[in-house]
Amino acid sequence: MALTSSVGEFGHALPPGGKLAGLDVGTKTIGLALCDASWSFAGPSETLQRTKFAIDLALLRQFIAKHAVVGLVVGLPLNLDGSDSPRTQSVRAFARNLLPLDLPTLLWDERWSTQAVERAMIAADVSRAKRALAVDKLAAAHILQGAIDALANLPRDD
Repeated sequence: MALTSSVGEFGHALPPGGKLAGLDVGTKTIGLALCDASWSFAGPSETLQRTKFAIDLALLRQFIAKHAVVGLVVGLPLNLDGSDSPRTQSVRAFARNLLPLDLPTLLWDERWSTQAVERAMIAADVSRAKRALAVDKLAAAHILQGAIDALANLPRDD
């Protein structure tokens, strides 16, 4: 399956309906989120501790099978000006390494996801310790929600 930054290409590669997974790929963790099969709302799921890629891939395979995921949305950490950074290249390489999962994969601009989630948790008076435990999966949900909102705006072939 293809790796793309185009919502249109991603949308056309997806089967009608089915759950999508959002990934917030960090150096130490991978935040995971899921959306419903009608692509209306995204919610946080879990946070994986990163180890060796083969182990990470096996855990992602289990997650995908357990939740019947039909596509992936991977947050792409661009610089504020939209350019690539060393971290961006690392996430692109990670996403390319997901190709054996044989799922359509969208690289989604996630420049503001972690900050938005942090601000919301601070506003809700969530403790620093609880924020640290939840930020990755909440950022993944924020990334996924942005992508499914964009998918909802695609013209339909009906």
